[in-house]
Amino acid sequence: MMRFALALLCFLAFVPALAEESHPGAEAFIERVVTEHGLDADEVRTLLAEAQYQQAIIDAITRPAEARPWYRYWPIFLTEARISGGAEFWRANQALLEQVSVEFGIPIEIVVAIVGVETNYGSNTGSFRVLDALATLGFYFPRRADFFARELGHFMVLAGEEGLPLTEVRGSYAGAMGLGQFIPSSYRAYAVDFDGSGRRDLWRSLPDALGSVANYLARHRWQTGAPIVLPVEQVPADLDVTFGMNLSHSLADLAAMGIVFDLNGVPEDAVATLVTLENEDGHEHWIGLNNFYVITRYNRSPLYAMAVVQLAEAIAERAP
Repeated sequence: MMRFALALLCFLAFVPALAEESHPGAEAFIERVVTEHGLDADEVRTLLAEAQYQQAIIDAITRPAEARPWYRYWPIFLTEARISGGAEFWRANQALLEQVSVEFGIPIEIVVAIVGVETNYGSNTGSFRVLDALATLGFYFPRRADFFARELGHFMVLAGEEGLPLTEVRGSYAGAMGLGQFIPSSYRAYAVDFDGSGRRDLWRSLPDALGSVANYLARHRWQTGAPIVLPVEQVPADLDVTFGMNLSHSLADLAAMGIVFDLNGVPEDAVATLVTLENEDGHEHWIGLNNFYVITRYNRSPLYAMAVVQLAEAIAERAP
């Protein structure tokens, strides 16, 4: 991994000496990334010595916005400022957004809404060093340590692939980066060089950032032109079925359970799920279709997906 070595050497050129630090499980991590990615053990060990534990990262991940009820979640994103900001972002980048939409088959308003929810159209791409975020969660957050340790390995490889300065890149508390907030494995798998520069730059290249968001959805099997959700008129009070985000029922199944909704032209055999959102005075229900499920691949929370859908609708009403 010559480019990884060069990225590390660029960092070391500005650091005369590093304090010896050992994160719990660091040696096992080093052994794994050497085996899986072919990285140099000493270089990885030197880099880990620079990674700093951040309590603020642990605090943030233990109280995510998605843990709130819907009535406290949606006001974060469905604001006048974010709606008007999305419409302005659309107008300012209309030609590019049209190109992205045609290339990947994703509605413009969905791409804009995801960027709006993730980073408020690029105004907040994160303030934590990605190295610190992934090391903190990979070594000090047992519940998801394996996941974040793997992301740390992908980040080291990504730095070599894209020429990223390992110790300078900043992102979210979970190590997500750029306009669309891609974690390292997603960056490597789904980011695209849409401007033809030879690099995939999700910070400074708007074509790359927007194209990557659209490509992510397309690769997760977005159905172009298909609806995302269907409104539900009624749900039986005694309905005793647990619904997750997996599309394990057909629309015919849901109707047979007594759930009342309009098919709106969607075939009865289309797979779907029931989405229940908590309001202050009760619950609201929606039928989530394939494209709703695809949005939850970007963020596993149905609250997130519904915020994207409703923000997208509001932006589309204001945009060209």
